[in-house]
Amino acid sequence: MYFQGREKGDWQLESLVNKTITRERSPANMTPQKKKIFVLDTNVILHDSSCIHQFGEHDIVIPITVLEELDHFKKGNDSLNFHAREFARTLDSLAEDKLFNGGVPIGTGRGKISIKLDRAFDDDIAANFSDKKKPDHRILNIGYQVSKDHVEHTVCLVTKDVNLRMKAKAVGLLAQDYKNDHVSDIQQLYTGTRIEENVDPELINLMYTPPYEFAATELNVERPLNPNEYLILRGERKSALAVYDDELNLIKHVDKVPAFGITPRNSEQTYALDAILNDNVRLVSLTGKAGTGKTLIALAGALKRKKSFRQILMARPIVALSNKDIGFLPGDIQSKLDPYMKPLFDNLAVIEHAQGDAKRSQFAKLVDDKKLIIEPLSYIRGRSLVNTFFIIDEAQNLTPHEIKTIITRAGEGTKIVFTGDIFQIDHPYLDSHSNGLSYLIEKMMGQRLYAHVNLTKGERSELADLAGSLL
Repeated sequence: MYFQGREKGDWQLESLVNKTITRERSPANMTPQKKKIFVLDTNVILHDSSCIHQFGEHDIVIPITVLEELDHFKKGNDSLNFHAREFARTLDSLAEDKLFNGGVPIGTGRGKISIKLDRAFDDDIAANFSDKKKPDHRILNIGYQVSKDHVEHTVCLVTKDVNLRMKAKAVGLLAQDYKNDHVSDIQQLYTGTRIEENVDPELINLMYTPPYEFAATELNVERPLNPNEYLILRGERKSALAVYDDELNLIKHVDKVPAFGITPRNSEQTYALDAILNDNVRLVSLTGKAGTGKTLIALAGALKRKKSFRQILMARPIVALSNKDIGFLPGDIQSKLDPYMKPLFDNLAVIEHAQGDAKRSQFAKLVDDKKLIIEPLSYIRGRSLVNTFFIIDEAQNLTPHEIKTIITRAGEGTKIVFTGDIFQIDHPYLDSHSNGLSYLIEKMMGQRLYAHVNLTKGERSELADLAGSLL
């Protein structure tokens, strides 16, 4: 269970909050901005323990119920536990009696933070929400009474809990989501590829003659190219697949090469495999709907490069697996986890089958020698990964903080590949704008060590492609 009457997961910042804390003042209008008061729900803190620094000069109220709930999360190795502990340390550093009496300054240019004790339920709250022990209602009551005590200020309850926001609005209390790391426009998210039409035939011919490249300055493009961005160059009669090498300022030809018996079936898979095999690219993200070959290409590329790494590590988040879920499954912990790792083994079986009988034994040896490891992502936390090829599947179910945590585990010689579909999220509290994979793509675009490819064409089967498009 998460905690009684609360939603779990990760929580982001709503536009009202962003506009409030980032608004620039015009030199012609230096009228001080009216101070606001933000009442924070538990889920905001469990998403971002530094959230109190994101509200500028405005004041923050923490209901005592929030501290009670955070107390349940202090122990453990998950990101929720980290945020609970980190916030407790932050409050401890500000610990003064004034936390409960008027508040204390958060820092220079910041507002004050205060803790509000429970109060008798306001008549409006009691009339509509009879369960006075429910944490949601206790937090709502504090927020509502703060708004009545400070009619001269705008008071806003910040929470990811959709139902709590609806309840707040029902009694006239402003409520917003926490959205500090949202992707602004998912439709404009970087795809990693582009098509250039009407390319000079002479440039395309250079793609097929040594050294299979030409200076990027020879290609006229409307938008500047990003490092490791892939292109389809189309002329009158011929076309070529290419990639932009930012370091050398060259457009280089991209070959369709097989990897461990797997041959790319389209240009996007060719790009994806090229990024995976490129030793200069240490971070890769592959997105696309089911059946586009994201995980298969990632694993095939890792196996082709296996001699360059100490081990290949594959992991995926277990979204639906709470302690209660484990109890319903028979067997030991490994037996309980195996169903969630099954898709990774399925992709491995496809590659194994493509190798033929003579080479299949090498897969068992890779597993026995721990050169190829498949584990739940929760087992990876806290480790330092050196000279490892690390594939994280279903990365759309990770939060921005979890994505950051994983990447910062990368030691010398490690390469990380994230795969996922940002429009098919299993996590009940993330969406296409707030998940960590979308956040990663937006923030890493333009970095020399990073490459991204969005795969659009399904290759699993005609039926799977049809279902992915229509259903």
